[in-house]
Formats: sequence, structure tokens, C-alpha cells
Amino acid sequence: MNLASLAERNLAEYGEFERLIFEGKSYSNRDLHDASTRLSRALGAMSLEPGDRVVVMMPNCPEVLVSYPAIWRAGLIAIPVLFLLEAHELGYILRNSGAKVVITSPELHHKVEAALRDLPVSVAVIVTGDPPSVPAGCSSFEKLVATHDPETSLVERRPDDIATILYTSGTTGQPKGVMQTHGNLYANAMNSWKTSSTRDRRETSLLVLPLAHSFGLGVLVGGYLFGGRAILMRWFNPEGALALIEKYRVSAMAGVPTMFVYMLTHPNASRYDTSSMTRWLVGAAPMPTEQLREFESKFGGTMYVGYGLTESCPGLAVEREGMPRKPGSTGIAMEGVELKIVDDVGRELPRGQIGEVCGRGENVSPGYYENPEATAETFRDGWLHTGDMGLLDEEGYLFIVERKKDLVIRGGLNVYPKDVEEIIYRHPAVQEAAVVGVPDPLMGEEVCAYVVTRPGAELTAGALLEHCQASLAKYKTPRYVEFLPALPKTPIGKIQKKELRKLARDKYGS
Repeated sequence: MNLASLAERNLAEYGEFERLIFEGKSYSNRDLHDASTRLSRALGAMSLEPGDRVVVMMPNCPEVLVSYPAIWRAGLIAIPVLFLLEAHELGYILRNSGAKVVITSPELHHKVEAALRDLPVSVAVIVTGDPPSVPAGCSSFEKLVATHDPETSLVERRPDDIATILYTSGTTGQPKGVMQTHGNLYANAMNSWKTSSTRDRRETSLLVLPLAHSFGLGVLVGGYLFGGRAILMRWFNPEGALALIEKYRVSAMAGVPTMFVYMLTHPNASRYDTSSMTRWLVGAAPMPTEQLREFESKFGGTMYVGYGLTESCPGLAVEREGMPRKPGSTGIAMEGVELKIVDDVGRELPRGQIGEVCGRGENVSPGYYENPEATAETFRDGWLHTGDMGLLDEEGYLFIVERKKDLVIRGGLNVYPKDVEEIIYRHPAVQEAAVVGVPDPLMGEEVCAYVVTRPGAELTAGALLEHCQASLAKYKTPRYVEFLPALPKTPIGKIQKKELRKLARDKYGS
């Protein structure tokens, strides 16, 4: 099976319809498919072999939705790269993957050019935009599409053939390339389809997630099956998102917690009509319960919490429509997914006990590209070991407690940063918070809280500690409180606790 066939299935099942709106311009599903088949023919004329790798590094734009199926149709492997990465990071990905082509946009060409300087092999570069402005030595995306006939056939792929390699941000050392097969991505889309059986294809969704991220890529592939209309943002902007929701009567949006926090705290948020919204999906990082409730109260609709990883392409669990909400839970296993909790030696734990979350299903990656050691550590006996600590209750609801490496052990007692963060978020002056451990010669580790206050709010460390002491055991209460103008984040908006741990060690560590 080849994922590119989903575009043809979409046309056959739903006919031609308005699939995408981008910066005021409308694109039908047939427009996107036609351009994709022409680009596929162009790629086929570049002496590429099935299995060769093609990097796609662009901000969100229609050309991304054209490029992925074009690459798959030609039997090639797509390597989505976040446009915010720097040249040296792109250079590593190019070397590690052995990519032969890069598709990019004019404003990113300088990064690509810098990344290619130290490569021992030549790489073809395709640039979008006005053809006369395409840099020398590069091919014009638009000219390739305009001058090639549609490629009506597609290279057959097996379900276990690689469709994409997504490079993780890399918490330690170099990033790892997560292999996602055609079967993985199709299974994830089908799991989502079966899990969200009440979805109406007439709805309009807002796409704000980077299409180069696993979460955004999952939403993209699922769009072929759901057949709805999407409004695409080049990159996320909180007021811009609210304006688009009002203008196009958007009813669904998926995002990460940081995006929703920025929308919630934007000074102009109340000016926009969001009454059309029925469903918000939050994933990639925990959404504090207090902020989730405040968000629903302010903007309407229901926020569903999901859980997944790049290694599961990405869905593992999600809250379901019509099922009781359990605060702090990420819902139950998606259709097609099994979950279990294990101890440090891999033994399955009873319901209610905390251990490492493991998952399996046809959506789980076969491993890391050219990295057998990391693959053997993470993928064991058919199960993905997530590195996240959590529990399953008696009804199968999953509660994520913390990343294993983020656990703080103070005086021999486990402190789960999420528990402390939930209390900190209850303070009305807090916009964002993150809790990390800092080495301590007496206690082993102490608890350090980093806080960003809401615009115009005043808060002292003493006042916050008093707030925490009212709800937390003494050993869980932060020893240190630091205020920052902003928390360090990954390109998709996840808080980088490794950077905060470094700050804490530098200031308080012995």
C-alpha cells in the first residue's frame, strides 16, 4: 500500500470539494492532487530510486501538502524538517539520512545552502516561490509542476516500507530519526477515524501545528479519510488563530498546550467569536487541568486530551466523545492500540500502580534509522517503551505522571513535577510553570519551580510558596522559585526541562 493512494481515495469517495484555504486562497482536493502527481513525475525524472530520501523544509503552506504525496507516489521517503531548525541541525539530518533532494522555500534557502557546504555529496535543491527569484543552481517548484505531465501510476509500497523519517528534538546528544512506515501512518489515521466516530466531514478545522511534526503529520494524513475543509496557518499566532476561527466558523483545532495558553492570555481574546468551536484537541505535552477548564469556559467547546509520541505516529490514547472526563487523564487507549504499565525490569503492574507506559499497535514505528542500539532500548518484545511514567485505572483511563528523567527524588521520596505544577497553575497570577530537580548534597535533589506570570500580574516567591504549602506535602513544596520572562521551548512549543535543569544546576547545584 502507498499512502499517496489516499488522495485518489479521497476524490473517489467525496468528489471534488474545497479542501484547503491558505492566506485567503482556496484549493480543492483535485488542485492539490493534480499538482502532487506532476511533482511526482518531476522527481521521477531526477534519477532517484525507490527508497531514496527527500527533505521537506518549509513553513506550513500548500506546497507541503503537495510534496508529501508526490514523494510517496514516486516510492521515495519524506523527511519533514521543522523550518525553525538551524543550518547545523539540518546538516546533521542530511548527513545521517543521506537525502538526495531538499524541497524548501526562498526564506529558508540560506539555511539549506549553509547546511550543504560541508556535505561530501551533492544534493538537488527545489525552491518554491516566483520562478525568476529561484537561486542559481536550484530548480523551481512551480516550473517543475507546470512543465511535467501528471504521474498516473504510483510505485507500490509494502505496509512495512518506510514513508517518513522524523528526527526527534534530541534531549541528549544528536536527534534520532524515527522511521514511520506507510502501514504505521495509515494505521494511525484509521485508529483516529474509528476512535472519533461522531466526526462530521462538513466541519471546518484550523491547522496550526507544523506539518513537519508528528502531531501535525498525523492530522494531515487523517484529513484524507475525514474529507473535511481545513484552514491552514503558515505558523501559529494566537490572535491570528482566533480571527480565523471567527471568519471561517471553525469547529475543530488541534494544538499543543503552549498555543492554547497564548490564546487564553491574549489581551484581545474576548474580541473574537469562537461560538462555532465544538472540539479542541491538545497533545504533545500535559495541559494543566486548571487552564483546560478556564479555556473551555472562555472559548466554548470541549477540549479533548490526547497522548502519543513520534514513535507511535503519534496516537496512543485520547479522551472520547461521550465518555466521562477524569481530570488529569489522557483518556483510554485508541482503537487499535494496547497499553500496559511495567516496572523497571519490564514486569506488568496491576491497575493503579505507577510505572513506565508501554504501547503496541500497527501504528508503532519499527525503530530509529541507522541506530540499532537506541532501537533495541526503546522497542522491546513488540512493545514501545515510552519513557513516560503513568498508571492505568480500573476503567482503563491513562494518567501520565511524568517523564522518567523528569522525576525528582527528594530524600528518597518521589516528587512528580506534574503534581506540583498543577498546584502552581491554580494561582491566578501564573501563566506558565515548570518544575525540575536540582542536585542537593543532603536531600539528593531539591524541587525548583520556574514561573512565568501573566501580563500585568505581580507575584513573589514567598506568596507562591505559601500558595503551594496550602495544598502540597512539605517534601513536594519547591525549595526554590525562579521567575522568567519566558520558558525555553522546542520549535513546536514543548517546554524544554533539560534547559531548566541546567539553569537550576548552575545556580543551586553543588
